[in-house]
Amino acid sequence: MFVKLRRLYLYATERRETKTTLSFMQRDDFPCTCLKTMEKLISSSYKERPFPETYIFPPDARPGKLAVPLCNNIPVIDLGGGAEEASESDDRRTYILEQILKASQEFGFFQVINHGISEHLLSETMRVFKEFFEELPAEDKASLYSEDPNKSCRLFTSSSTGNYDGEDVHIWRDCLKHPCHPLEECKHVWPQKPIRYGELVGACSTQVKELASNILELIGEGLGVGAGYFRDELSQQMLLSVNYYPPCPEPSLTLGLPKHCDPNLITILLQGDVNGLQVFKDGEWIGVEPLPHALVVNVGYQLQIISNGKLKSAEHRAVTNSSEARISAGFFVMPSNDCLIEPAAALINASNPQLYKGFQYKDFFLNFGTKLGKTEQVLDRFKLQARLAS
Repeated sequence: MFVKLRRLYLYATERRETKTTLSFMQRDDFPCTCLKTMEKLISSSYKERPFPETYIFPPDARPGKLAVPLCNNIPVIDLGGGAEEASESDDRRTYILEQILKASQEFGFFQVINHGISEHLLSETMRVFKEFFEELPAEDKASLYSEDPNKSCRLFTSSSTGNYDGEDVHIWRDCLKHPCHPLEECKHVWPQKPIRYGELVGACSTQVKELASNILELIGEGLGVGAGYFRDELSQQMLLSVNYYPPCPEPSLTLGLPKHCDPNLITILLQGDVNGLQVFKDGEWIGVEPLPHALVVNVGYQLQIISNGKLKSAEHRAVTNSSEARISAGFFVMPSNDCLIEPAAALINASNPQLYKGFQYKDFFLNFGTKLGKTEQVLDRFKLQARLAS
């Protein structure tokens, strides 16, 4: 069932019969094949070649040389309480709920602290991602490299991401993607090395999914649709995207990720300790300050639609720098591909007419894939234009 649900998703589809334990070392042409494959990664070749023109974004999309300040206005929500006046359990829950709703309405982005996931687990998980990209020998990663977006677990680079706004532009990023929930149905496709990968990523995925479910319960309760509204099909899957942004010789000309909103329900991000995440707010880009052991939460398009526009999915991007690599890990909670998405009935009335029509999630995602760099157009197909014009 899970494989069927993943089939149309860009980065996680049908299960392969080939054994993932097959070693490239058994092949006579291993050294040549391995090196040729791994040289496609930016992290393997950026020091040895001039900056490629295909990574230069159109002028209006480049980050430029003007420094973007880190902003302390993006809400930081203490899930352990954080309000002296909210001394009782019910009061604390209400206070946290109100803070999450406000942040989701005004920013579409917030950070959470005291979230229940141990600092040790987060640190070690980020450490194993660093080991994978920077320390693992090429022969241990080559079998994972694929330019086939239908492969369940794959390592790839910008050479296979397509174009941006009609132009053949690549992004300055290497990436490892694989499903991470339901755990028992997908863990077998994960990297076998580093040895600690399965244990750490499995534990982190489980706890992140629980955190996301708790946040969604609060959002459902705050919206008035019920704490359990986002359970089951609406949050059935979760995908992990580990992004590796090598130092870039021309950070003003390219991007690690272009401007976009997430197509899924909600995203939990481990952004690491290197600056790079930026959010578009009130006509300008602002930097999201990395806070020790905090997690970034952002509203996806599906939450915006289900809330009938009450919650906002914020545009964001990843910029590069010339001095140090940046690693981030996004956990994307999403509906099943066949799940019907529509504004919650409880949020529609004479004063708040329905803004979006119903659709299957797979249809939304296929449309999303054709609108890279055109965030203002993503929702057009799904709006009830007559209602908006009235």
